Amino acid sequence: MKSIPAEFDEASKKISIKKDAAEEDWVAVCERFNDDVSRICDVSDMDDYTGLFECFDDANKRYYYLVKEDRMLHRIKRKHFRSNLGLEK
Repeated sequence: MKSIPAEFDEASKKISIKKDAAEEDWVAVCERFNDDVSRICDVSDMDDYTGLFECFDDANKRYYYLVKEDRMLHRIKRKHFRSNLGLEK
């Protein structure tokens, strides 16, 4: 899955891609933020991106990413859910 840094204005709900941003692997982004990510909303008018996510760093600073979601996202969520329950593989 691919992602790209984004800007999000909560008041107007306006989403835009950050200037000079490059696509990143979504799994690597999640690992960088220690899986402290959550989905905010669906996106339909931003190329192939389907969801807007917010990520928090160790200082609790918020970052936004547009993500091209696919079936891999469901598998990743299930893997983390099962590992949190102690049911790894």
